[in-house]
Amino acid sequence: MKLHLIDFLIIATYLLATVGIGLYYRKKSSQDKDSYMLGGRTLPWYKLGLSDASDMFDISGTMWMVSLCFVYGMKSIWIPWLWPVFNQVFLMMYLSRWLRRSGASTGAEWLATRFGQKGPGVGASHQVVIAFALLSCLGFLAYGFVGLGKFIEIFIPWELVKGYVPFAVSAQYVPHVYGIVFTLFAMFYSIVGGMHSIVLGDIIKYCIMTVACVAIAIIAYVNLQGHELAVPNGWFNPFFGWRLGLDWSKLIPEVNSKISSDGYSLFGIFFMMMAFKGIFASLAGPAPNYDMQKILSTRSPEDASKMSGFVSIILLPIRYALIIGLTILGLLYYHQMNLKAPDGSIDFERILPLTINNFLPAGLVGLVLTGLLGAFMGTFSGTVNAAQAYVVNDIYLKYVNPNASTSRIISMNYVVGVVVVAVGVLLGFLAKDVNTVLQFIVSALYGGYIASNVLKWHWWRFNATGFFVGMTTGIVAAAFFGFFIEAANLLYWFPLLFGISLAGSIIGTYLAPPTEAAVLHSFYKTVRPWGFWGPVLAEVQAQDPTFQPNRNFGRNMFNIVLGIIAQLCLTILPMYLLLSQHAPLAVVVVILVIVGFILKRTWWNRLSDD
Repeated sequence: MKLHLIDFLIIATYLLATVGIGLYYRKKSSQDKDSYMLGGRTLPWYKLGLSDASDMFDISGTMWMVSLCFVYGMKSIWIPWLWPVFNQVFLMMYLSRWLRRSGASTGAEWLATRFGQKGPGVGASHQVVIAFALLSCLGFLAYGFVGLGKFIEIFIPWELVKGYVPFAVSAQYVPHVYGIVFTLFAMFYSIVGGMHSIVLGDIIKYCIMTVACVAIAIIAYVNLQGHELAVPNGWFNPFFGWRLGLDWSKLIPEVNSKISSDGYSLFGIFFMMMAFKGIFASLAGPAPNYDMQKILSTRSPEDASKMSGFVSIILLPIRYALIIGLTILGLLYYHQMNLKAPDGSIDFERILPLTINNFLPAGLVGLVLTGLLGAFMGTFSGTVNAAQAYVVNDIYLKYVNPNASTSRIISMNYVVGVVVVAVGVLLGFLAKDVNTVLQFIVSALYGGYIASNVLKWHWWRFNATGFFVGMTTGIVAAAFFGFFIEAANLLYWFPLLFGISLAGSIIGTYLAPPTEAAVLHSFYKTVRPWGFWGPVLAEVQAQDPTFQPNRNFGRNMFNIVLGIIAQLCLTILPMYLLLSQHAPLAVVVVILVIVGFILKRTWWNRLSDD
């Protein structure tokens, strides 16, 4: 263990500060439901954007990305398209504005603006989106919990702790014990302080992480001078052909096994599947999690777009400075690290904690640990807040106690928060590793979500029954696929899963009459989506001949292409910088300047045009 007294003091100070933040905002968050769940919609967009970016800077994802960068080099910038990361670009360009115009508090409440309060399938559609939201939230809680435990175990070996613990723990459950301890801190400040404390906690954590990331980047850059990285041909090239083309057999043979188990050898096919899935997933809009809650918390639709755009700008360069910095140190000192997991297998997700533990000085270790613990706590608290919103707002207040007092609503939020955390921890005990949970969430569960949520924005005839049937068939099929198909292969089954869900959506739509005309008119005039809305547009213009439809599809798509290019440049810029790849770095900077200039004219200056 390399932790010194100063490291422990830094970590302890941060943990106590989170408790203080929760207590400080307890009164303010208790004013009413919106204040607790959405910060009263008074927080500026840049604070919410920083908070949202901070929530995405999680331990589990960062461990995964460092292992990807180590194995795949520059080609690793594409693999996060599994989420897909470029959904933030779609949100930035138009979808955040569409979502925020509803004025809803949750994704389930938003459905009332699209399908109305009554009619065939309305209740069922409401319930299925709640079920999906809770499933995804619990999945992310388990995902974060597993990664946190594996991370802490590297720094605090169980042998040093077990003498002070009045119970025996087998080796495989040691990470879970650590996970529970730090989960309790995250649970306290998020449940007590609501959205206000979550945002402030995220801002503090982001500042800590920025300092830590820059410090690690400098250390890695200094260590690399005069040395060459032992990597295979093609590692420095972000572009690829049908096959991955990386052969580690003469350097670290175990890496080839990792590539094979990931299922990325036929990288061209893998990329096409990611892009195909990613485009539809992005068109569907944000999933019902902390990202959606931050969008709904903004002051205006224009602020919602600004917030989503700000996320990539402040997240990617800092995060990838950390990722490439730790990758450089891991490659330079690979043979001095022990990547063996307790079961004897090589675990490349251990590169991040081992590198920090072995090659960073006292004080900086504590700062990095504090930032990454804060990253876990931010992701965890944001997810808990989203789950609370769905249970309290869309179940308790809608079906159990519609006239509940503010004090009763806040109390229910406390109770629900504790229960949600307990279930998420239990699922974490059942999960095999970070990548298994991740693959199920992004490839299976989200695969079942996409079809219905694309149609809800773009097709007037789509109704609540279609939404319910499409979501249900998608979720059931996703659960079936996730149970019988290996995690690494789930992506390749996405077209079938999408087809099943799409068929269910269309069949369900024609099992019931169209949504009430007044609801459709209100939604179309308020949200102003583009798509297949011809009959509704004709009816609206018959009532109001001055009404003009949204004709910005072409501009939105043009901006999205530019946004994805900029996002990739922001990702690879710190990688080229630390690896001293000067010519590619100059190209990336030039592209960023050109794209930024164009988007200032085609996006920023026209935020109110849609």
